[in-house]
Amino acid sequence: MQEIDNLSKYGNSFQSKVVSALLTDGKFLDKLSEVLSPKFFESEANKWIIDEIQDYNEEFRKPPTMDVFKVKVAKLDNEILKTTVKEQLRHVYTQVGNVDLDYIKKEFTSFCRNQNLKQVILTSVDLLKAGNYNRIKDLVDKAMKVGVETDLGHDYKDDFDSRMDDVKRDTVPTDWKSINDLMDGGLGPGELGVVVAPSGVGKTWILTTLGASAVRQGLSVIHYSLELSEHYVGQRYDSVLTGIPAQNLKNYQEDIEEKMKTISGELVIKYYPTKSTGVMGIKAHIEKSAMLGKTPDLVIVDYADLLKVNNKKDKHEALEELYEDLRGMAGEYEIPVWTASQAGRSSLEDDIIEADKIAASYGKVMVSDFLMSLSRKVEDKLSGTGRGHVIKNRFGPDGITLPSKINTNNGQFQFFEPQTTQGKQTTQIMKTGESMIKKNLAQKFKDLGGSLG
Repeated sequence: MQEIDNLSKYGNSFQSKVVSALLTDGKFLDKLSEVLSPKFFESEANKWIIDEIQDYNEEFRKPPTMDVFKVKVAKLDNEILKTTVKEQLRHVYTQVGNVDLDYIKKEFTSFCRNQNLKQVILTSVDLLKAGNYNRIKDLVDKAMKVGVETDLGHDYKDDFDSRMDDVKRDTVPTDWKSINDLMDGGLGPGELGVVVAPSGVGKTWILTTLGASAVRQGLSVIHYSLELSEHYVGQRYDSVLTGIPAQNLKNYQEDIEEKMKTISGELVIKYYPTKSTGVMGIKAHIEKSAMLGKTPDLVIVDYADLLKVNNKKDKHEALEELYEDLRGMAGEYEIPVWTASQAGRSSLEDDIIEADKIAASYGKVMVSDFLMSLSRKVEDKLSGTGRGHVIKNRFGPDGITLPSKINTNNGQFQFFEPQTTQGKQTTQIMKTGESMIKKNLAQKFKDLGGSLG
């Protein structure tokens, strides 16, 4: 029988990108698992890597991480192979998130399909002599289906049990019971949560608080910053996790270090300059993190309006597409994603910020799963209060306004149901802030009148 072809005509770079795609896309690996062969690859290092990928996927139904490979490579007796495998894995890692991986996947799928069909044709010679035409047809039909998506969707009758399991969403709760109750536990895999606020109200602070809550729960968080540096965002996490005001952190280094020892979760802060990267760039970073065994349980994008958009499109259309891509990313990786959006300037002195005050694109409202606005007028900043208003909620009621206490010195937020004792007390504090503003204005007017007299 004729020997199987390999990928030599495509070159080494192509083969490295194929390995990268198999390591970062579990669905792609599953679709080709029945026909994928180490013999397709030229180098012994790639053959060894593919063999390990297949073995690991067969047992755990997902690609191995770089941590898994470290253990596997350490067990190799052949020092020459060990060295070449390490070098190849390093090279494969650099291909993660490459812009042409979609083309690589398509071309490699076609190659696998052709190789499988070739083997079927050669096997069919004996079947043809025997007149077993039905068997030949079955083999050819099966060969042509290689790499084709086999998941037709949710079967209403057969998938009843899985549907009931999905009713129990595996959510990442926030620190706020009132919001968790509204969200049926928190934000779940594949879901997008958005906080809308005017400039200077505390978007980064509240996103940091959401990330810190997950870290306290022992989860892994990646916080993407499009505005503030990694160190600056890290200091905000220091404040949120310890309660120490940001301006005093340098005086409490030992306390912060002790607090960090008690936190079981992991946090990675990644900075991209404003408008320098888009959703594809974030996806590439998530895939690299996954290869290193650091798949996030929660992603924070601080904030989505600062991501790179398609400049060839109308601004509103481009922003709407960006939020759709962000929601798609959450679904693709089955990770909850929190982000923030800018509210228009006209909302600065609004008691409640509604959907019509969201800057640039109403499409943000349509694509998000949970959307909450945060309003803080001048008097709120004096009294340390604000209002969280639920604009959209796929998991429960919306249109609800929650009185809140906000301290942007250390990132402490509290949200209360209006009818609770704390909710009523916070509402009363808001009125006190309004009274303070009126008294200050009255005094200034009085002083001005005195100076004129």
